[in-house]
Amino acid sequence: MRFRSDPSRIRGAIAPLFTPFTDDGAVDHESLRTMVRWQLANGSRGISIGGSTGEPSAQTLAERAETIRLVAAEVADEVPFLPGTGSAKLDETLELTGVAADAGADAVLIVTPYYARPTQEALYTWYSTVAREFPDLPIVAYNVPVRTAVELAPQTFARLYRDHDNIVGIKETTKDFEHFSRVMHACGRDVLMWSGIELLCLPLIALGGIGFISALSNIAPATVAQTYEAAVAGDWDRARELHYGVHPLVDLLFTETNPAPAKWLMARRGLIRSGHVRPPLIPLTEQGQHTVRALAAEAEQYLTPVPARSLT
Repeated sequence: MRFRSDPSRIRGAIAPLFTPFTDDGAVDHESLRTMVRWQLANGSRGISIGGSTGEPSAQTLAERAETIRLVAAEVADEVPFLPGTGSAKLDETLELTGVAADAGADAVLIVTPYYARPTQEALYTWYSTVAREFPDLPIVAYNVPVRTAVELAPQTFARLYRDHDNIVGIKETTKDFEHFSRVMHACGRDVLMWSGIELLCLPLIALGGIGFISALSNIAPATVAQTYEAAVAGDWDRARELHYGVHPLVDLLFTETNPAPAKWLMARRGLIRSGHVRPPLIPLTEQGQHTVRALAAEAEQYLTPVPARSLT
């Protein structure tokens, strides 16, 4: 938790890990440890678990709590740890946020409550409740309307940002790039903003964003990290080269519902033991496998190699 006192240090490429399962559907803790080590070895500047890519709604609270503790121990303060602790239920959100705080998380990522479609005033009340419960823990709101069916409006988030010192930033996962700009304008340049849309990660740097929380890090952590580093160093030619180079890999991730394609690919490459996803998702179809193979081959140079190991 050495980054908790200064969340502005949670910058760069933050890897939002998928949750590996065994073939019979259990959480694969050994594969998860391997994933964290691989991320750290390949330039990721932070680790997250429990976001949309992690299939949190298909897990029990006990499973989510266990993975938070496991990843916190594996990260061991080497880089910032930013777990997702949000749920559609407030009591679950508070419980998991408490687990993360006790485990040493540097900040928590809290998704807007999904399915219920709360009003903006209800969202303000929701986040304010969490902020008051954990006044010493930095909170990052997670706006992902394509998954939750509700958008955290720029003015609502700006109100939260003004009213609560520990609400420090937002992960924006909307393809409406104007939304990014309106949040930044409403909050001021001190707000911390990360992009969760792969092809908007690089443009966000120009607006004042401080990093990426991109599912692409699950298959290409080195390239994602290098894109950020090139941009902040002012090497825009290199940053754009990487940005356009990974287009096939971004298409790969969403060939079918994320994270099924990434899991299938990384099991095939030997990082994890199984590409299993939990219902309501299904494993990558035969046609999906064909598409993923083709897209991976098209951008092979941007995939991060997996070293030979004994896990698989």
